[in-house]
Amino acid sequence: MERNSPAAGRRRLQTFFDMAITLALWAYFTAGFVLLFAPFYLLAGIFARNREQAFQQLNSRFYRGFFALARRLMPGHRWQIQPEVRAIRSSVVVCNHQSYLDSILLISLYGRHNTIVKSRLFDIPLFGNMLQWSGYIPSSAEGRFAEMMIRRIESMDAFLAAGGNLIVFPEGTRSRDGRIGPLNPGAFKIARRCRTPIKVLYVTHTDRMFRRGRFAFDTRGPNTIRLELLGEVDAAGADGKRGLVRAMDRVREMLESRQMAG
Repeated sequence: MERNSPAAGRRRLQTFFDMAITLALWAYFTAGFVLLFAPFYLLAGIFARNREQAFQQLNSRFYRGFFALARRLMPGHRWQIQPEVRAIRSSVVVCNHQSYLDSILLISLYGRHNTIVKSRLFDIPLFGNMLQWSGYIPSSAEGRFAEMMIRRIESMDAFLAAGGNLIVFPEGTRSRDGRIGPLNPGAFKIARRCRTPIKVLYVTHTDRMFRRGRFAFDTRGPNTIRLELLGEVDAAGADGKRGLVRAMDRVREMLESRQMAG
């Protein structure tokens, strides 16, 4: 009886919509990239005076297009992004991590950006080259990545001074239960070295649109995805190990307080 019930029929229909919209979004990532963006990457790679900056801007526009399509196809998911978040410049931007969507969401907001990427992704043919050409930083400083990381860190002062943002998820991986995991000190060390502020962001409910362990997007809603600025932490004055720990503790306190507020 359950298989033929109206509820079962609605679930099957919803599954069909989830899969159809998911395939449309992944098609944007593949065919859309080849047909719409690849020629611009090629031109930037050949002619751009600053290939790194050109690739970062193209990456931002590509992901902006993805989220514009997602909003159109999934109107049940509403988006609230504070203007203060979009206005951030010359900062180390740290954020909690709920979904694979978090990183590309932040990249879509900032044309001039850098970020830390899992080192194994640099080994993927072509994609790894694009990560390098975009100036992204490998998460590991071991082996062949050591020299690359040194070069990236040494150029970070000028990058931030020119208005760029360094995007970091200090937990390192997505939260399984929504709680804030241990924070990696890397972003705080960079902020201290470059004497730049740390802007603390909090994202909610991206995991409801793209759930952990699922291939398909949950297209239903109602759901509101929020991205907000919690405040700023001054890492420039975080001298010594104790100062660094205090800055990390302050960021954790801000994230956990917002999490408890719901």
